[in-house]
Amino acid sequence: MARTRKKTLEVPADALRWRLDPTALPFASTDDLEPLDEIIGQERGVEAFRFGMGMAKKGYNIFVTGQPGSGRLATVRRLLAELAATDGVPDDLCYVNNFRHPEQPVLLRFAAGQGAQFKEGMRKFLDDVRREAPQLFESEEYIARKNAIAEAHERQVREFYKSIEDKVKDTGLVVVRMQMGPIQRPDLVPLVDGEPRRMVDLEEMVEAGRFPREEFERLRDRRLELKEELDAIVQKVRELHKAVAAKHEEVDRLMFTTLAREHLEPLFERYPDPKVRAYLDAVLEHMGKNLDDIKMLGGSGPAPQGMPFMAMAPSPEAILHPYAVNLLVDNSERTGPPVVVESYPTYRNLFGSIERLADRMGTWRTDFTKIKAGSFVKANGGYLVINLLDAIMEPGVWQTLKRSLKTETIEIETYDPYYFISSTGLKPEPIAMDVKVVVLGDARIYALLRHYDPDVPKIFKVRADYESSMDRTDQTLDKLARFVRAEVDKQGLLPFAASGVGAVAEEAVRMAGRQEKLTTAFPALADLLAEADFQARSAKAAQVDAGHVLAAVTARVHRSNQMEERLQEMIDRGSLFVDVDGAKVGQVNGLAVYSLGDYAFGKPARITAATALGKEGIINIEREADMSGPTHNKGVLILAGYLRERFAQDKPLTLAASIAFEQSYGGIDGDSASSTELYALLSSLADLPLRQDIAVTGSVNQKGEIQPIGGVNEKIEGFYQCCQRAGLTGRQGVMIPKANVKDLMLRPEVVRAVEQGRFHVYAVQTVEEGVELLTGTPAGTRTKAGGWTKGSVFALADARLRELGDTLRRWGKTGDDNGPAPKGTKARQKPKAPKGAPEA
Repeated sequence: MARTRKKTLEVPADALRWRLDPTALPFASTDDLEPLDEIIGQERGVEAFRFGMGMAKKGYNIFVTGQPGSGRLATVRRLLAELAATDGVPDDLCYVNNFRHPEQPVLLRFAAGQGAQFKEGMRKFLDDVRREAPQLFESEEYIARKNAIAEAHERQVREFYKSIEDKVKDTGLVVVRMQMGPIQRPDLVPLVDGEPRRMVDLEEMVEAGRFPREEFERLRDRRLELKEELDAIVQKVRELHKAVAAKHEEVDRLMFTTLAREHLEPLFERYPDPKVRAYLDAVLEHMGKNLDDIKMLGGSGPAPQGMPFMAMAPSPEAILHPYAVNLLVDNSERTGPPVVVESYPTYRNLFGSIERLADRMGTWRTDFTKIKAGSFVKANGGYLVINLLDAIMEPGVWQTLKRSLKTETIEIETYDPYYFISSTGLKPEPIAMDVKVVVLGDARIYALLRHYDPDVPKIFKVRADYESSMDRTDQTLDKLARFVRAEVDKQGLLPFAASGVGAVAEEAVRMAGRQEKLTTAFPALADLLAEADFQARSAKAAQVDAGHVLAAVTARVHRSNQMEERLQEMIDRGSLFVDVDGAKVGQVNGLAVYSLGDYAFGKPARITAATALGKEGIINIEREADMSGPTHNKGVLILAGYLRERFAQDKPLTLAASIAFEQSYGGIDGDSASSTELYALLSSLADLPLRQDIAVTGSVNQKGEIQPIGGVNEKIEGFYQCCQRAGLTGRQGVMIPKANVKDLMLRPEVVRAVEQGRFHVYAVQTVEEGVELLTGTPAGTRTKAGGWTKGSVFALADARLRELGDTLRRWGKTGDDNGPAPKGTKARQKPKAPKGAPEA
């Protein structure tokens, strides 16, 4: 019966690996195929992406989820290129000076291409001003106007002074000009002996008796009368000077403004936008108010006031700098909306910055021309693609991105954590944003953000979920072959023969993890194609065939499996205890998968169970040593539930059992060994040896059903390698859950060993099937009396549990465990070894 059961459980060799017959392919090589020009395997994600692209409403940005390496970015680029081709080109953006509030630069919008034209127009205007302004202030017309104003001013001044001179005539007084520092001021002094005398000097002469006092008093009184009139005239002259200066400035302003407006008129006509016209008017007004600077364009202007030691005038570039145009975004060369993929999303790269420069005095300065656009602004009117993990790791990026998407505006500023000691001093006019943001992440980050960040559902309303695999059909296989042809053209590879394409398809199935699926990790497949091409070129082959693809796979494994070989060497020399022959009680070979990031492999691990009298239940040694993960702990707890369901319906479950992964010095997690641990536990209770030439993997539930696990191919191959190194006996094999049979995609050498009968793969559905295969003894069924069939594994285990319970009760009453056995307890007999298994 056991032999029949064994044959029933064995998986046939043709089910261990899906094969693609190259002769069934409708081509001899990829030269016979058309390159693939479409996206395959991502219908769900592409449909969601197209929906998000088509929704112009607020918040319909796209969150692309999927495993890295599934070609998300390449697919997104392609979709954006296709969908964006029908949209228009967005506006150009410029920042210009705000002459009234320089700390608030003004934003100007132009149709695509006009921003650069406006900047060029302003540059030509400034060049004209730089060239013609000095000529204007040296022209004959300008000099004649200035001279006319000056002559008129001089005549009026002379008339003022002549009137006072007429009044002081024959009064003994005379008008003189007194030097008071750098200023000359008219004054009245007495005329004595034909010479002007100061009143102080004249008073001394009176005291000395050299001048009549009556005459002195007359002159003094007359002087006071005329002095008031003279002061009034001086005030009029001052006002006249101011009026003349104002006339000079008005003439300067009128002549310069006429010249400047003449050169600026083409810009007024070309750009009718009110905001642009207001800026041009502000330019003329500001230049008119700062003519002293404009006059210095000729190099002959005065030195800056308060700095006489600076003989050098400011450069023309510095004088005209306030009138420059900062072209922030130039879309003149675009034919459609921008598609920006920001691979380094720092705050500066994404949102721009305001640069600062240090002058010769060490002072930090900035202005509107130092405003720089980031990818977010450059993508305005188009699409921006970023990697979510990169963005949330950069300080300030995620919060600014969310705020900008919610408000649909962006205000460019420099992110500076030390803002309290270094400020830009500029607050540019905010930019209205119309940009569709696409972020790439995985499902875990997406779920976390939706749970912890309430803004995510508001600003990322579309999720495009990319799959890691697609159905294996004739259509997808044909598209995979055309993908190979496209990569041959793209990378310049040798053509792939039909056998080579078939080998690539088989590897794609293995990467997908199921026989009815193909992987969508096309970047990884592209790498495999390049490596197979290398193998073919090294062999001087004209085409890439199946052998070259398998050689590339083998070489890739060899580059990454050093740890696997070191562990195998430890098993070979006996440092790690693994038996691949014989049978032992309470001991079984489990299978573990080691993941090294880019490579995963399986290796057997000895699992042992020991049972004894006690009430502790099942003790997970890994858990007690803080080396067990939560999933592994759950698996051990399920074992207790299974034992209660099977054996504790008519008595309490009283035992002390310990389970351990022997020689395990790192953490253990996962429940794929729970059925293995159960077999070891049943073996210890029933005192039945388990075959060591069969390794076991599989999860178990409380009802005794064997559940599928991951890494089944690596686990089988790992035990096969151990058996091969020790010597294949023809009895060795691996027992897996039956639900995993569709996941099998074993390496060709393992399949050949099974075909030759040197290795076996068994698939079980229940604990009963597994324990019968391992012990060679029937698992047992319930009898009408409520017990188990005689001599079965479950009958022996149930008897042992009953014996442990009775002994525990008797020991608790007498305190001595050496008394006679309770009635109804039969002496246990040592069972025979399983058929076909050597002695332990």
